[in-house]
Amino acid sequence: MTDTRRKIRVLIVDDSASVRMTLSEIIGADPDLEVMATAADPYVAVERIRQEVPDVMFLDIELPRMDGLTFLGKIMSQRPIPVVICSSLAEAGSETLMQALEAGAVDVVAKPRVDTTQFLQESRMRICDAAKAAAHAKFRGVHKPPPPAMNIEAKLTADAIIPPHSDARAASVRAKQPDTDPIICIGASTGGTEALREVLEKLSISSPGIVIVQHMPEKFTNAFARRLNGICAVEVREAADGDVVQAGRVLIAPGNQHMVLHRTGSRYTVNIVDGPHVARHRPSVDVLFRSASQVAGRNAMGIILTGMGDDGARGLLEMRQAGSYTLAQDEDSSVVFGMPKEAIQRGAAAKVVPLARVASEIETYGRTALRTGTMT
Repeated sequence: MTDTRRKIRVLIVDDSASVRMTLSEIIGADPDLEVMATAADPYVAVERIRQEVPDVMFLDIELPRMDGLTFLGKIMSQRPIPVVICSSLAEAGSETLMQALEAGAVDVVAKPRVDTTQFLQESRMRICDAAKAAAHAKFRGVHKPPPPAMNIEAKLTADAIIPPHSDARAASVRAKQPDTDPIICIGASTGGTEALREVLEKLSISSPGIVIVQHMPEKFTNAFARRLNGICAVEVREAADGDVVQAGRVLIAPGNQHMVLHRTGSRYTVNIVDGPHVARHRPSVDVLFRSASQVAGRNAMGIILTGMGDDGARGLLEMRQAGSYTLAQDEDSSVVFGMPKEAIQRGAAAKVVPLARVASEIETYGRTALRTGTMT
């Protein structure tokens, strides 16, 4: 039987013929995607867009005749299209990519790596997932038909990194859990960089310690953390193994590694660990949230923000069941409502709030939770 579903149409803009060919092969091999056209520079891309508007555009930053950042600004001001930045600058953690996200790009991926079969496979997964997520992205004032349904592939759960507690053991841990300072755990994906900026900019230096998983490329998380650190009252840094979670500090999981919360006495630290992709991501929100459910429980607050897929939904439910206070971002303020929607449908979120209220929820929790579980 012929598959008549409409595929997500992708425009590739890159001056390298080999990159255009590799991206075309990767995207064209996915049953949910098709390459609408390719272009070697923004001027050719404009002509292609005049003929047919793509669902998603993959855009390099370093381009001839007009740089990608300038082109992105023009696209966003004249005819917004979901844009995924695909650049070698991602591997260097370039500040330019942060500017691209602030200008309206919905995601950033590194150019496909062909060093080994594993790296190529991971590049394929990340690129195709980014295209599908971008197709779901919303722009204020822009209305478009919903993207086509996608194939659902099997994926590993947090069991691959952290064994689950049995029901009896989980109940025993909850009963014996001493009070500690509150801790905030946040997960986000597509659209999350700007959502996190909006939240963290509003926090005071006395806010609870925060640990974050944001899906993004390796090394780029360091540039992201540095940029936030320069505009926020709280200290923001890329997490390193053994870092202490404390009031006024935000730790962001490094790209391509999982972050696990660890507890010694009343102090929390983070462990940075390798391992397979969980829920198709590394770092995975589910891994962080499961660790928080097991070591923090009622002393923690879990928050799931904008993003595609279901990473974090299971973990947030585990946190709620362990006594944590849990939130999900609402649909209207989410660039992509996938992750919050999954969490809400599973009953993982005690409360659903717009992005503009997340910071105040964190501050209120830090002042009033008092480690008694009264906010669960």
